[in-house]
Amino acid sequence: MPTSDDALRYPVGLPQLPVAPLGAAGRGPYLQQIADLPARLAAAARGVGGVRLEQPYRPGGWNGRQVIHHVADSHMNAYARFRLALTEEAPTIRPYEEKGWAALPDVAATPITVSLALLEALHTRWGVLLQHLDEAQWQRTFYNPGTQKTFTLEQALVQYAWHGQHHLGHLELLRPTG
Repeated sequence: MPTSDDALRYPVGLPQLPVAPLGAAGRGPYLQQIADLPARLAAAARGVGGVRLEQPYRPGGWNGRQVIHHVADSHMNAYARFRLALTEEAPTIRPYEEKGWAALPDVAATPITVSLALLEALHTRWGVLLQHLDEAQWQRTFYNPGTQKTFTLEQALVQYAWHGQHHLGHLELLRPTG
């Protein structure tokens, strides 16, 4: 039974990674979520408003500004992970300390519009890459020592599509009610 903290921490639930290949039709919705995320994040940020973006979405959670900058940080890493998996044989990726990155001074000092623009450009480039992968490339892998798991690129696609929806859910928690 999920707790109320779980509902705040995971507003869209936990990711469900595929165990069998999805194929082109199965990947379609996830590719669309990746493509749509920058515009949806920008709209969510406008809906929340500047002052509310400085508030945490839950007790002990990040504020909206940190969430937006985190998505940019995370998806830059994701793009690099895809490229590593496509050019090296089962690479071990380097995890990063998300909480530490969210506390760096550039997060508080940089307008969110910078990360939103970065995400727009990044997702355009990432989307072009993803649209050109063949079936064998979708099954290439990388190992994440932080989770001690090996991911196919197809699983990573699902993970990062979920990741975007997950943080959109956090911004929705900050949206004014009424």
